[in-house]
Amino acid sequence: MKNKYFARRAGALAAVSMLALAAACGRDGGQADTAAPRASQAPAATAAEDAEPTIADAADFIAEVETWTREFGEYYSRVAWVQATYINYDTNWLVTKADTEATEKGVEFANEAKRFNDLDLPTEMRRKLEAIKLGVNLPAPSRPGAAAELAEINTRMGAAYETGKIELDGKQVPRSELEVMMGEIRDPAKLQEIWTKWREVPVTTDDDGNSIKSDYAKMVALANEGARELGYADAGAMWRSRYDMDPDEFAAEMDRLWGQVKPLYDELHCYVRAELNEQYGDEVVPLDQPIRADLLGNMWAQTWGGLNDLAAPAGAETPYDLTERLVAKGYDAKKIVETGEGFFSSLGFEPLPETFWERSMITKPEDREVACHASAWDLDWADDIRIKMCTSVNADDFRTVHHELGHNYYQRAYQDKSVLFQTGANGGFHEAIGDMISLSITPEYLKEIGLIDEVPDASKDIGLLMNEALEGVAFLPFGLLMDKWRWEVFSGELTPETYNEGWWKLREQYQGIRPPVARGSQYFDPGGKYHIPGNVSYERYFLARILQFQFHKAACEIAGWEGPLHRCSVYGSKAVGARFNAMLEMGASEPWPEALAAFTGSRQMDGSAMVAYFQPLLDWLQEQNEGRSCGW
Repeated sequence: MKNKYFARRAGALAAVSMLALAAACGRDGGQADTAAPRASQAPAATAAEDAEPTIADAADFIAEVETWTREFGEYYSRVAWVQATYINYDTNWLVTKADTEATEKGVEFANEAKRFNDLDLPTEMRRKLEAIKLGVNLPAPSRPGAAAELAEINTRMGAAYETGKIELDGKQVPRSELEVMMGEIRDPAKLQEIWTKWREVPVTTDDDGNSIKSDYAKMVALANEGARELGYADAGAMWRSRYDMDPDEFAAEMDRLWGQVKPLYDELHCYVRAELNEQYGDEVVPLDQPIRADLLGNMWAQTWGGLNDLAAPAGAETPYDLTERLVAKGYDAKKIVETGEGFFSSLGFEPLPETFWERSMITKPEDREVACHASAWDLDWADDIRIKMCTSVNADDFRTVHHELGHNYYQRAYQDKSVLFQTGANGGFHEAIGDMISLSITPEYLKEIGLIDEVPDASKDIGLLMNEALEGVAFLPFGLLMDKWRWEVFSGELTPETYNEGWWKLREQYQGIRPPVARGSQYFDPGGKYHIPGNVSYERYFLARILQFQFHKAACEIAGWEGPLHRCSVYGSKAVGARFNAMLEMGASEPWPEALAAFTGSRQMDGSAMVAYFQPLLDWLQEQNEGRSCGW
């Protein structure tokens, strides 16, 4: 996703920030060289540079940044694409070199942008300058060698995560297989073993004594030093400043939104714990304690969809298995992607370009190491859009494809904006676009495209909502605490000695979960999640969940839907497509409340739409939990 960051290795998950360059860094990606001096090689200030800056100076500077960003951005994107789809020593070396130049140039531009802070500028110019200052995802200090050191650390962490080997039952098992096993196995001892071995990778040292944990601490120190040079309290405060709000106000806004949806999560947690207790007994799942993290059907306990067979209400089980239907109908990876494209086409969007099909990585190559983390890429600020996935024929990847394509259609919609505005209106928008589409993957939609033969009656709705809640509702506190932990790390509240302690304190507080075994200060369990060593900001995913339902509610109203919100699919609604595209085309050219209002009519993010969507399930959960002792 070529959002306001140059990182093209973005994705539904995954999007890494790309503003590591002058102005745009946010998903994972790249840029190209120019003759402009690096920060470490900047010439001595001239008399002209010491003079009071003018509006004309600011305009010239912005134009320079835009030109460099567009040119270097495409170069960097292509380097990053090759590295992500062909991981080896040489591609790691290339992306490290490109990252170094991107970071140095980003810091140089950000520092120069401060010269114009006191000028009375037109709104658009001021917005571009702020984008430049906030464009560096991890700002390296301007001193010589710092950018190269930071780039080397980040590349090393990413490569260590992607290529770390995990042994189980005497053989090395790919990460993707272990993730699937966490949702299928019901043996607590085996789940504990898999869970624990996964978390050995972040503390495993290489031949030079580096580990993800040690590198992460070095990265924090460098990024904080760079952020302070730019005028921010620390790198966490800098990240929070990207939301057209004061950093502290943004943190309060996150808490407000969490407060709106927390009652829904609490009821789900209480119900799931009781069901797990029936499965495993009091010794494994005490009813007065947080839930063991390895029992929730996911490597990080971030979503609980793997428990649907245990949690499905009696008599209201989902009447079809989407994975089975995809297999029975002869779907392969390409057909899944074609189906996702068909949804957007039904809204009136133009088909994907031929280059998408020629250049995307849709399935995992057998002959090399690749980054399987699903992501959407824009390599040239225009039409060279792609996805990178190791797609399997299953329900999860069917939904993930719809999500990733949402990034691509967003990228293409705002391609005529300045490169400084080619990103989501705020960090949550890009993630929410595809998430919104996934809510329209209703039984009615599946019947219309021929995947199922009959639409189940309303008696099955609780089962369908439970399935969705185990994914979307269960995710909410994890989506919130990931960056809360990082904010505490960047602020110095947590140190390497207390990284793990702080991590589990937040996970218990917000999620109500605990590790299956004691986890001391020597471990680095946050590093077991891709987005930590990958330095992908995570608040966007929490906001995306909120915006997903807010967008869906607005879309259903535009489409004229009058039934229950959870039964609405906007498939085929050209009216929704036109209004939707009007928001997408804005990119980040206006403050996010303006973009939000263009589609929903509201200038405030609102969690009430999510509660309304799940209201039938919430009522049912409250009935089931009556008399139980909830909380932890």
